[in-house]
Amino acid sequence: MTENTPDRARTRFPGISSRAYEHPADRSALVALRSLSGFDVVLRKLSGLINERALRLMFLGGTVRVGESQFRNLNDMVRDACYILDMPEVPDVFVKQDPTPNAMALGSDHPFIVINTGLIDLLDDEELRFVVGHEVGHILSGHAVYQTMMQILLQLGSRLAWLPLGNIGIAAIIIGLREWFRKAELSADRAGLLAGQDLDAAKRTEMKLAGGTRLSEMSSEAFLQQAREYDAAGDVRDGLLKFLNLLPQSHPFAVIRFAEIDRWAREGEYQRILAGDYPRRDDDGSASVSEEIRNAARSYRESWERTADPFVGKVRDMADAAAGAAGGLFDRFTRRDNGPTDRTN
Repeated sequence: MTENTPDRARTRFPGISSRAYEHPADRSALVALRSLSGFDVVLRKLSGLINERALRLMFLGGTVRVGESQFRNLNDMVRDACYILDMPEVPDVFVKQDPTPNAMALGSDHPFIVINTGLIDLLDDEELRFVVGHEVGHILSGHAVYQTMMQILLQLGSRLAWLPLGNIGIAAIIIGLREWFRKAELSADRAGLLAGQDLDAAKRTEMKLAGGTRLSEMSSEAFLQQAREYDAAGDVRDGLLKFLNLLPQSHPFAVIRFAEIDRWAREGEYQRILAGDYPRRDDDGSASVSEEIRNAARSYRESWERTADPFVGKVRDMADAAAGAAGGLFDRFTRRDNGPTDRTN
């Protein structure tokens, strides 16, 4: 890959693993899936046969492919993001005429990026660089591959909906998958920050996605306060309504993404990565599934402790009580099986 020199100095991360920026809940799922022997190869072949060729041909025929002669500035951004995140293959990028401000990463064997004109028109260069890094992060993490796998599993599962309680089971799977996808978006936001290394641009992007181009009418401090107000809003009923509103969403709400990227940058992990302290891709095979699951559980617990949402507080209390009861029951059965634990020799 030819090195692309950015218009200002940015730190490069040789050999960086996607584990460096993945949200703990996203990372634990990905590590578990990657650990299944042969699963990744089968999945890539399956998703490639089903979707990738048709999708690529569709975008090749109906959009503009980015390159040296078309959307050159965007082409430079993609090459720069791949260089900084040390991704060996630069993905194709297609610009689609669509006023909806959106971008996506698709495919498996050779993933590619699609960026709508509405997003290009909405953002300045540094904000667009953040979005490009976001999509490159999706590819580096393999989100497109695993999301394709989950869609296939959902289609297979829907055929079992006629079974007793089948719809309830499928609905539970969908809820779990959407929670994972929302955490994957937080992961990709972190990758976007690493690629662009401009926190203000990342924040402006979230603000524009919420309120449009008129930044002079908006304030990052007020938007962060809005995020805090959303977190703490109302009583238990409002917390339940927020939970229900979020369930069908593929992305977290803009204020949540704004607050999360701000917190991640402030709490030190971003600076450690910039300083060169990050996991390497060569060590991905030795990543512990159980450790990552514990990290995910700790992350959820910490987010519960940070939030002022009264609904989450009630859920946390019930979860703690259930965990305590389960632990006591486990200890009781353990003592019964092993005999008295206070016996002296």
